Amino acid sequence: MKKFVKAASLALASAMLLSTTAFAEGDTFKIGAIGPMTGGAAAYGTAVMNAAQIAVDEINEAGGVNGYQLELNPQDDEHDPEKSVNAYNTLKDWGMQLLLGTVTSGPCIAVGAEAVNDNMFLLTPSGSAVDCITAGDNEFRVCFSDPDQGAASAKYIGEHNLASKVAAIYDSSDVYSSGIYATFKAEAANQPFEIVAEEAFTADSKTDFTVQLQKAKDAGAELVYLPFYYNEASLVLTQAASMDFAPIFFGVDGMDGILSVKGFDTSLAEGVMLLTPFSADAQDDLTVNFVTKYQEMYKEVPNQFAADAYDGVYIMKAALEAAGATPDMEASDLCDVMKTAMTEITVDGLTGAGMTWNASGEPTKAPKAVVIENGAYKGME
Repeated sequence: MKKFVKAASLALASAMLLSTTAFAEGDTFKIGAIGPMTGGAAAYGTAVMNAAQIAVDEINEAGGVNGYQLELNPQDDEHDPEKSVNAYNTLKDWGMQLLLGTVTSGPCIAVGAEAVNDNMFLLTPSGSAVDCITAGDNEFRVCFSDPDQGAASAKYIGEHNLASKVAAIYDSSDVYSSGIYATFKAEAANQPFEIVAEEAFTADSKTDFTVQLQKAKDAGAELVYLPFYYNEASLVLTQAASMDFAPIFFGVDGMDGILSVKGFDTSLAEGVMLLTPFSADAQDDLTVNFVTKYQEMYKEVPNQFAADAYDGVYIMKAALEAAGATPDMEASDLCDVMKTAMTEITVDGLTGAGMTWNASGEPTKAPKAVVIENGAYKGME
């Protein structure tokens, strides 16, 4: 990550120290947040923590929630399930009443098993694997699920006639990637294109994609679908260029962050398409104000993970207000009233207008398509 991210993280930590000591016990709602702030997925977790802090500060400055302030305590899990559980336990010791997290799917599943036992309210901003919110009725998500992403990708490619021959490269060892691809493949059967190559890799073989790319090239693929994270995607694009293979590359929300990969030639991402719930170039007031503030504070255009987290805090606010909650409530009692409130609220946010939730924790919202042009994301129809 760039140096400013480290500085921003230090600033965030300092802000947290102030916010967690400024109020007496019982005067604030304590929100824990878990995600990767270091390691290969740091672009996701750092964005989530930065944006969540912006939302918390805005809400506190506007008078809080039901007359009470919010505290945010971010914890780094390095995109590791075991470390994520350790972070969860640290937050429990701190007195967490609500959890914004985790950011990535594997850790979210691990933490969800703990949270359901504690009846802890969990709202993941970006854990999109189906199993992220299936452990219990205490779990909800901001983002759309992996099946939604996979099916929506296939529909978009087919409805816009982007290609007649499509190849897919996916991580068979990752629930996020394999889950998205499974529904992509199923929906592709209904679309006017053919999957001419489907190539898998695993966590142990995610640095050399030349074999998979060569098979896609030999099969005449005009588009290559990449349902995985941005670090691996940057390697795919780099290696494809060295092979003189230039299909359309189409990704999902995990690719958001590719423009910040250290050492990556971002010109190779020109024309890359992906589905995301957020487009930073949108001109509505909410998006413009958020992007402006985020850039001023962190010197970077916010990605969709930041938008998910910003919405997540405001979703919690809406549910707390609907439930008439107070911070002197025990976490389990608070969770009980939040479960009901979440199925009753409607929220207009950065990642969706009129968002609602069902009792299974799934939101009603639709993805947006963006393309990378001149080193920036641009919304598409």
